[in-house]
Amino acid sequence: MTTTGATGLSNAGRNRGVPLQTDWFEQVAVNTPAAERRAATLTTRRTVKKEWQAAWLVNAIRCIDLTTLAGDDTEDRVRRLCAKAARPLADHIMAGLGLDRLTTGAVCVYPTMVAAAVRALRGTGIPVASVATGFPAGLMPLDLRFAEIRYAVDQGADEIDIVITRAHVLDANWRALYDETAAMREACGGAHMKAILATGDLKTLRNVYKAGMVAMQAGADFIKTSTGKEGVNATLPVSLVMVRALRDYGERTGFRIGFKPAGGMKTAKDAIAWQILMKEEMDNDWLRPDLFRLGASSMLADIERQLEHHVTGRYAASSRHAPA
Repeated sequence: MTTTGATGLSNAGRNRGVPLQTDWFEQVAVNTPAAERRAATLTTRRTVKKEWQAAWLVNAIRCIDLTTLAGDDTEDRVRRLCAKAARPLADHIMAGLGLDRLTTGAVCVYPTMVAAAVRALRGTGIPVASVATGFPAGLMPLDLRFAEIRYAVDQGADEIDIVITRAHVLDANWRALYDETAAMREACGGAHMKAILATGDLKTLRNVYKAGMVAMQAGADFIKTSTGKEGVNATLPVSLVMVRALRDYGERTGFRIGFKPAGGMKTAKDAIAWQILMKEEMDNDWLRPDLFRLGASSMLADIERQLEHHVTGRYAASSRHAPA
């Protein structure tokens, strides 16, 4: 029998960052048509079926940041979400897959809901992540953004998802972007920091690469595509460019940076596509929750439906699965 669960992000080998090095990215060129072609062929060059597909879908669950970021969030909703994170599949599906335990990678909430999530997840080993810094726009005064980070950490957050100032990227003000992000990293203290680039607002793939590189130089432990609130969220071409950036950073520094696509991903097919990207471009280490997360709560329902079909040969109505 297999036990599969979240272990949180290891403190071993955390990204310490480096001084701002604009020569690492100023002259970078991104061939957009080539990136789009590469992304389009990822899922056609590798297919997974039957028990292999089930294994990839189980692994996707391990890497999901189960999230609620709604204006009407309540502590009861957070507790229900945490219960789903600790038991994402129905018992008969777990038994059919031969699993004793399975959890999502983390639960992600607003800062005011962190304490409720910490209480609900006590003893599960599932980390609590919190968005901060004026999510999703990130346009609060800088001192308030730092205060929001510190508040979430004080409430017990293990991970902080910050949002960068998009204007600094569009103005090519790399020093301002670096200094802000480094200060946010310091405010996080022992909590790991995921830097949300909001790629749908950055206009070009070159800007995506540059913003990701600056965020990593400033100490980000993860780079994340989107808040989920932009007009365009995670796409495979954008993700490809970000993964190439974190690979380049790793080759220069020896630090392993995690990647989190978020927003717009809803199906089991999407879960497999992004895992194929990580396997093709990186290696199997980037198929673990310490280096890969999926910011897509609605995806879990379709994954559960596909796994039930694998176990029973039948598709259940969506109403039979507990909502995320």
